Amino acid sequence: MDIKKVVVCGGGVLGAQIALQAQYSGFDTTIWLRSEGSVERAKPRLEKFTEQRLNDLELMKEEQTKFNFAGGLVDSYDDFDYEATVEKVKKAHEELTLETDMEKAFDDCDLIIEAMTENLDQKKEFYESIQEYLPEKTIICTNSSSLLPSEFMEATGRPEKFLALHFANGIHKMNVVEVMRTSETEDEYVEIVTQFAKDIRMQPLVLKKEKAGYLLNSLLIPFLTSGLDLYATGVADIEDIDNAWKIGTGAPMGPFDIYDIVGLKTPYSINEDLAKNPKENFVYDFDKMQAVLKEKIDDEKIGVETGEGFYKYDEDGNKID
Repeated sequence: MDIKKVVVCGGGVLGAQIALQAQYSGFDTTIWLRSEGSVERAKPRLEKFTEQRLNDLELMKEEQTKFNFAGGLVDSYDDFDYEATVEKVKKAHEELTLETDMEKAFDDCDLIIEAMTENLDQKKEFYESIQEYLPEKTIICTNSSSLLPSEFMEATGRPEKFLALHFANGIHKMNVVEVMRTSETEDEYVEIVTQFAKDIRMQPLVLKKEKAGYLLNSLLIPFLTSGLDLYATGVADIEDIDNAWKIGTGAPMGPFDIYDIVGLKTPYSINEDLAKNPKENFVYDFDKMQAVLKEKIDDEKIGVETGEGFYKYDEDGNKID
């Protein structure tokens, strides 16, 4: 099955970026929105993200450096055609369709990417409401960052064609996307969606089984939570907490830099859910983790020092691909 028409449901921070990326990559893309008010709110957001892409291209041109390379827009810095890429970005914005009518939006669609509010009941209600408008061929993906797709797969009416496709914010630069199946998802559709991710210039990260938080948020949420806890309990100021991470590890952003980019409403909702079952949400399997480390240690593969740890390294300590 070839994906041709894509419908992104929701024009928020990620919905807008996903739609622009799909249109940029040559797919006939529509954003479905609940109302004309939603349409008017989405328009300046789309303009903002288009402008961000154009600004990054300008930086690449002016600074003549790979530092600003955006893998979601160009294949390589050496082949970078500034004028052609700018026109392509502008064209994607101009040709994107915004639609409130479900029948029109979902007509002949091959793939739906739901990027709506992180609310289980609202997602179920939405999926149930669109069933009558979907062609049999339509594959459905959710961009949910904190809910397990199995929690609402039955509401789609096609659990075998339903899976998660989770994007990172700033997708034209942080161009990874997580592909996560449920126990009901058929292999065929995992493969189709993984190929689609590649076709829109993303690096697909495929999970072997369902996991709350996927890969990225399983790493990110405890990091952000620890940072916020240090501030909220009066241990340190925001700038010192951020600098502890940035200067101490060489990372470009600290937890509060990331909070501001994501927007505070999503972390607030996630923290509310985590607080309901703190023991369940922050439990690690230390026995399995220790077993992984001990196997490496016993094999004298302790890291850069020995030339191999989780990765392999040359004599100068450079990672070997």
